[in-house]
Amino acid sequence: MQAVTAPRLTSRFGLPDEAATARLGTALGRAIEAGTEAIVQQGLVIGLSGELGAGKTALVRAALRRLGVVGPVRSPTFSLLELYPLSRLNFYHFDFYRFSDAGDFASSGFRDFFGPGSVCAMEWPERAGEASFSLDLLIRMQVADAGRVAHIDALTEAGEHCLQETTRAWQISPEISPESSQDGAC
Repeated sequence: MQAVTAPRLTSRFGLPDEAATARLGTALGRAIEAGTEAIVQQGLVIGLSGELGAGKTALVRAALRRLGVVGPVRSPTFSLLELYPLSRLNFYHFDFYRFSDAGDFASSGFRDFFGPGSVCAMEWPERAGEASFSLDLLIRMQVADAGRVAHIDALTEAGEHCLQETTRAWQISPEISPESSQDGAC
């Protein structure tokens, strides 16, 4: 992961329960839907940091449900990668928790999945090394007294558009669910 530069835009989301985490994931899924054309051209890279049990996989699962995935959405903790082909995109869900040094990412061949037409959501991106990829969004999940908190930093123009659309979807519909069918953007 390249050194994180100053965010272009930052948002904080209070997530008092699992339903709120799913709501944020659904809003992110809406943003990805709306940004499909840009993602087809340049890709989208999302880093998800936070301690075990902070809700990283739950957030990705809700985004994938919004994007139309109906089968099992598994944590890639043991497989390292789960692929979800979408209509015009490939969604790669990585988990680098088991990487012991930066060379693990370099030797994995995963770099080939990053690029146009791909959404790469990575849990534990900090374990992949400093110069492996550039993040568009960094989502930091924290366990808090009243549930969880998600801090999202947009680090690129693509990330800024995605965060703006995620925030808009979050604000427009406080009760959005993965099954809802309104359009969104990323």
